[in-house]
Amino acid sequence: MKSPPPLDVLFEDDVLLALNKPAGLLSAPDPRDKDSDNLVQRMLARGYGDFHHIHHLDKDTSGIVLCAKQPEAWKRLFGWFASPKIVRRYLCITRGVPPEQDFTLELPLAPNPQGRGRMMVAKHGRTARAAFQILEVFRNYALVEARPETGRHHQIRVLLASKGTPLLADPFYGDGKPLLLSTLKRNFKMPREGERPLIARAALHAASLEFPHPVTEAPMKIEAPLAKDFSVALKHLRKYVGR
Repeated sequence: MKSPPPLDVLFEDDVLLALNKPAGLLSAPDPRDKDSDNLVQRMLARGYGDFHHIHHLDKDTSGIVLCAKQPEAWKRLFGWFASPKIVRRYLCITRGVPPEQDFTLELPLAPNPQGRGRMMVAKHGRTARAAFQILEVFRNYALVEARPETGRHHQIRVLLASKGTPLLADPFYGDGKPLLLSTLKRNFKMPREGERPLIARAALHAASLEFPHPVTEAPMKIEAPLAKDFSVALKHLRKYVGR
């Protein structure tokens, strides 16, 4: 019998479990495709039978997923999640450079009836708000830190797209084009087997969470290392594009 895929555990105690979710993996089962691989299924296969997700990440987003092992801890953390009690930090690579070094965006978002799972700016929508800071600039790209203050679906992706600087390779709110070394490196020689993208999914990584422990109230900071494709994309942008 094939053993279940391993879990990348970032933190665990009697109350909390934090996992590093790879890009391309669903956080939870998809009702439309019950056989699709997902993080919940992997957790169950590894013996985690009693847990409660505090939040979910999009399939293509890598990074921290936080779970609680106790209902009371889940209630406290879930109530804190869209409040200043929990500081969420994401890293993004944008196509285009935002015009300001530090900025905050706030827009009303609602489901887009023209695209399943997509969001749109709408007057009747619910407020999405996040603070952003440019960390590095690579001419036509930027490494940006996002600190969401609300919990809306796709909020970082829509907010950045509203500034004309969508996430790199975002198929919903950007051009969906992967980052290719041939577009960065002069005199690029095409491999015989063809070119593989440096990153081919929306460039978003849930990098860290800071919050009080729901039982002891001790300050917690959990960090997730960059996913390989995100790290490779940054490496080549730094090498071949520069500031």
